[in-house]
Amino acid sequence: MIERLIVLEDIDPVIFFGVNNTNIQLIKALYPKLRIVARGNVIKVLGDEEEMCAFEENILKLEKYCAEYNSLNEEVIVDIIKGNDPQGEKTGNVIVFSVTGKPIIPRSDNQQKLVEAFNKNDMVFAIGPAGSGKTYTAIALAVRSLKNKEIKKIILSRPAVEAGEKLGFLPGDMKEKIDPYLQPLYDALQDMIPAAKLKEYMELNIIQIAPLAFMRGRTLNDAVVILDEAQNTTTQQIKMFLTRMGMNTKMIVTGDMTQIDLPASQTSGLVQAMHILKGVKGISFIELNKKDIVRHKLVTRVVDAYEKFDKQKKEEREKRKAEAETEAEKTK
Repeated sequence: MIERLIVLEDIDPVIFFGVNNTNIQLIKALYPKLRIVARGNVIKVLGDEEEMCAFEENILKLEKYCAEYNSLNEEVIVDIIKGNDPQGEKTGNVIVFSVTGKPIIPRSDNQQKLVEAFNKNDMVFAIGPAGSGKTYTAIALAVRSLKNKEIKKIILSRPAVEAGEKLGFLPGDMKEKIDPYLQPLYDALQDMIPAAKLKEYMELNIIQIAPLAFMRGRTLNDAVVILDEAQNTTTQQIKMFLTRMGMNTKMIVTGDMTQIDLPASQTSGLVQAMHILKGVKGISFIELNKKDIVRHKLVTRVVDAYEKFDKQKKEEREKRKAEAETEAEKTK
């Protein structure tokens, strides 16, 4: 009789053990000759060495399945322990699985182009309107890389640019003032990583979410680094960010040219970077449009309405400018 400890490192034990421990109870029933005790993320096993080796091998298979699909049920457990391949939902274009076990896939041609560009390049710019899935797809790619152990950490950043409100008048300390700007990044992560595991990753700094200003002076190695809302960076900020890139690191820069909240006197760093870096080897630019919008159908109509309004205002400005130039010519 020997004893062995198996530590479940890559999954949320609550999902692995099942509601009211139904999964671990089934595993115990399938291995009646072993004494199995589960606490936290540790399984303690006592019994015959040969049977224990088979048990450990199957537990690792179950852990791998649970880590990939964010789910584990009785059918899968029985299939794996009996030596059958479990029937997962995986298809060729799945990026990762959500916390509910549903596949997260590119939902448009341009989102698929973003996935392909990430696979082939170390730096990708994804530009498009609200709701086109650029940030969500970028975070899914980062989570996939972390799950596949291709990187050691994910770093997500946004410029904390005031859009109508003044930071100084918001309640709380600096973290509480800035967190609302970073909430969309938290939301996406919560869709893809179980809550307990996400909390652990953040406590260990495996996943870091921080304002852009906190990037200064760092060299980022073995990471996927995402800069969101890059249209609100200054030219100095985006240069600072792009030069943080270290070894075995990939960067994704996302932005929406129609939502620049910088003062009129400042040039968007994203606009300038796209002009300067166009044609640089290893950098890919993906442009998404209103056809890629995957939110409520009204979002597309709202984008259309604002595009029409902006076009009309531009035509009016050009008309007034032309009239003013004509008047100026007459007075000469």
